[in-house]
Amino acid sequence: MCPAHSCAVFLQLACCCGSAACSLCCGCCPKIKQSTSTRFMYALFFMLVTVTCVIMMSPTVETAMRENIPFYTKMCEKLNAGENCSTLVGYSAVYKVCFGMACFFFFFSVFTIRVRTSTGCRAAVHNGFWFFKFVALLACCAGGFFLPNQEKFLEVWRYVGAFGGFLFIIIQLMLLVQFAHRWNQNWSSGVKYNKIWYAALALVTLVLFSVAVGALVFMIMFYTDPEACFLNKLFLGVNGGLCFVVSLLAISPCIQTFQPTSGLLQSAIISVYVMYLTFSALASKPVEMVERNGKNVTVCVFPYKSGLQSDTNIVTGVGTAILLLVVKKKYYSFLKRVFFLIYFPEDYDDEKTAGGQNVKYDEKEGTIYSYCYFHFVFFLGSLYVMMTVTNWFHYENAKIERLLEGSWSVFWIKMASCWVCLFLYMWTLVVPMLFPKRFQA
Repeated sequence: MCPAHSCAVFLQLACCCGSAACSLCCGCCPKIKQSTSTRFMYALFFMLVTVTCVIMMSPTVETAMRENIPFYTKMCEKLNAGENCSTLVGYSAVYKVCFGMACFFFFFSVFTIRVRTSTGCRAAVHNGFWFFKFVALLACCAGGFFLPNQEKFLEVWRYVGAFGGFLFIIIQLMLLVQFAHRWNQNWSSGVKYNKIWYAALALVTLVLFSVAVGALVFMIMFYTDPEACFLNKLFLGVNGGLCFVVSLLAISPCIQTFQPTSGLLQSAIISVYVMYLTFSALASKPVEMVERNGKNVTVCVFPYKSGLQSDTNIVTGVGTAILLLVVKKKYYSFLKRVFFLIYFPEDYDDEKTAGGQNVKYDEKEGTIYSYCYFHFVFFLGSLYVMMTVTNWFHYENAKIERLLEGSWSVFWIKMASCWVCLFLYMWTLVVPMLFPKRFQA
């Protein structure tokens, strides 16, 4: 074995079993910061458990495993997993696995409280020892299956998950509002140097408002009916009206006096997101039927839900695909907004791993993000995954392929998210007027 290869192997072992930064083995890969590689590894752990939960909730996968894995039934008997491994699938199994993942991240959240430097032993554990942490994560996830009094545990853990999942949504909405303000401030500041930023600001604002209005018209056309769907009509009117009110409030003289950077761009971003949440809520509501010409007709649904068998198969396939894409995209983009948009200093030395990727040690003078908060968000994310995959409070008959079917709990959670988003944005507009001295300081 050549020295270079031996060194590369040693460094990869140091990453897994020590505090060295992890990197890819390909030297052509772009540079990576130590802080970024650490967060990527935790995100990878998170995604692996999430995909496992998705598989556990899929009867299709369960059937395929039973038909294609040799000695599947005997293996389940030896593992004491019930007939056809019934205890390893379904909502209760997802609750137990997510309980283990939540415990894993909650422990690290407590373990890294007040870590200010990357040179301490706690920071070393946070940034390295990936093999041992992966084993610990597996042990935590498996440990949930050996808890005593599991019926009581599932009942209590369900409400803990609902609270943590909704808190995760609130944090996400806060980040969206903050993103809207930062976008407007950055583009507005560019006007001082180039007037073309006015045109860009106006164009993007117009496009976003057009999307929001178009979405509202679309939902009025397909999700309302003259004889039914009263809640749909009510909430479309309420949410559309609230978006109009916050848009007027953002450009009102009283707000502009205390917050000159407030404008319509933020309102447009919030309006588009509220319309998206409204559409998602209406699409998640159980179907309604009315009697017409002696037949029960499904109303207030998009045309693809015509009730035909082919349409049902399409919805089933699309539902599974959407969940996998949403799990991957939503959590990655959310975590990226939380942590990857933090300013990273560039004046640090690089270290080249032999035959591998350049690693930039960017925390030599101190941590650049809160380790404790980072793990706490993953803790809440674990609860959100648990509730989303098991269809919140409609867990007993939940199946991953039926994600697009109606559920009142999902409907109300998404509708409440609309109002929380609007309230948070409205609060950011009026708070400088209510506490002017604090914001002047």
